[in-house]
Amino acid sequence: MRKALILLFCISLLGFTNLYAQEEDHQDTLKIKSPYGIRVGGDIGKLARTAIDKDYRGFSINGDMRISKKFYVAAELGNEKKHWNKDQLSADIEGSYLKAGIDYNAYNNWLDMNNAIYVGFRYGYSNFKETLYSYRVYTTDKLLPSEIREVNQTFDNLDLHWLEFQFGIKAELFKNLFLGLNLEVKASITEKRPENFGVLYAPGFNRTYDNSSFGVGYGYTLTYLIPFFKK
Repeated sequence: MRKALILLFCISLLGFTNLYAQEEDHQDTLKIKSPYGIRVGGDIGKLARTAIDKDYRGFSINGDMRISKKFYVAAELGNEKKHWNKDQLSADIEGSYLKAGIDYNAYNNWLDMNNAIYVGFRYGYSNFKETLYSYRVYTTDKLLPSEIREVNQTFDNLDLHWLEFQFGIKAELFKNLFLGLNLEVKASITEKRPENFGVLYAPGFNRTYDNSSFGVGYGYTLTYLIPFFKK
């Protein structure tokens, strides 16, 4: 009886060891592969603003490419036209811009999800022109109305360089289709401004200020992932 119990114990122990080894082997071979490729689309916020704001016209092409588990290279190319009719002057600003940089995805996805909560940095360059139509002469005399002077002068080949910090999210709505939202904080580095006039608005940078080199912006993007491989 004692020998039978010992034999039964050994058989049970051998079976348990074999089952544990099979489970370990199964867990080791279970791998989730993530897609690597190019994600490309546009800023739907600029398109919506173009449709509802008569003083604005613009579009942009946005894209990124995954280079590692957490890092992406990213770029944006766009064009904007803005009619300025405030601060006692009337002007048009029109031009193109390019932004390029890198993003870090701080979000840990579950299984095969590809969502992102990211921080990123960009270097931006804008080339544009300003057309000054008219301005009102500043005066401190409240009894006499100030004079409006017609100019109709165009200043070509203006530019602005800046650095940009981004914080954003990208959520996968459907397979490989992503909706994104990002906030931007910008700091201008250098600018080429017209003589006896200033830069009012730079495409890609937005409004500029004489007493500050900082600017802000935002974007709503809709992009599609073209996967090349998985790993």
